[in-house]
Amino acid sequence: MDLFVGLDVSLRSTSVCILDGAGELVKEAKVESEPASIAALLEKFAGCYRRVGLEAGPLSQWLYSGLASAGYPVTCVEARHMRAALSARINKTDRNDARGIAQMMRVGLFRPVHVKTERSQEIRMLLTARKFLQSKIIDAENNLRGLLRNFGMKVGAVTRAQFESRVKELLEARPHLALAVTPLLEVRRVLRVQYQHLHKAMHLLAADDPVCRLLMTAPGVGPLVALTFRTGVDKAARFRRSRSVPAHFGLTPARYQSGEIDHGRGISKCGDAGVRWALVEAAGAIMRRNTKNSSLKAWGLSVAKRRGRLRAVVAVARRLATILHRMWTDNTEFRWQAQPA
Repeated sequence: MDLFVGLDVSLRSTSVCILDGAGELVKEAKVESEPASIAALLEKFAGCYRRVGLEAGPLSQWLYSGLASAGYPVTCVEARHMRAALSARINKTDRNDARGIAQMMRVGLFRPVHVKTERSQEIRMLLTARKFLQSKIIDAENNLRGLLRNFGMKVGAVTRAQFESRVKELLEARPHLALAVTPLLEVRRVLRVQYQHLHKAMHLLAADDPVCRLLMTAPGVGPLVALTFRTGVDKAARFRRSRSVPAHFGLTPARYQSGEIDHGRGISKCGDAGVRWALVEAAGAIMRRNTKNSSLKAWGLSVAKRRGRLRAVVAVARRLATILHRMWTDNTEFRWQAQPA
């Protein structure tokens, strides 16, 4: 007997629905959101499991790995697509969602999502932690600037290394304010130390990774961009064509057309926002005047003359994504000069 399973996952519990090939209900239950608990429930029913579906979410990668290692044909589906399919139901409950996911698994109306490898997840966690510390350092500095500005003390334009000494210099005129400012300076100091630790680890990680070393031969691509692109793509074989990569990360134009209305909506901005940001930052670095000339930069400058600089940066980011994937696929370094076809 063919069996199809739908899992509606929450932080503490998971609603499980098992259907047979004819759509008849076999079992509905609620278990802990643990791979072992879900697998123990599925083992109680004899049959051939065809598909086990769960929506993409915070726990989906962990549950996917656990169920896949247990031998179940688990599929992670796109949450937005599945949410649209389930929105026709009048009553939204975990039980109904699990039953709807099971039905989608049975009839094949779902869009699978690539589950990244554990290595890519570890790199992404390091990049996320680094970005978090960086944002908190900026928050601490802005908070200090705002507090001191109330008393007419302006920090001004200073480097990160000079910021603390500048604040202490301003406090000499009002030493009683040090009671509130000193703890904030100490917090900022600790954040900077830990940020520099993660920043150094990021550079070492990129230097030890052969894929990142290859990607960093391209202009505008440093350790941060290389690691972000590597974790976003995860596996080069995911994309049959390199031209599909920019669309996957939301760098292609979006359009709205209905009746007499037909206009563009900028880029789609779908997919991983972090990868899209990294590619745009790299494109902006390529377009600067003091960077080394390349065929990619020359093409971007020609686009800027016709369409403007902002559109040119996005166009360069789109082409850079295609080039980086092709470099990764062919295991070739960046070609600084265009070659005849």
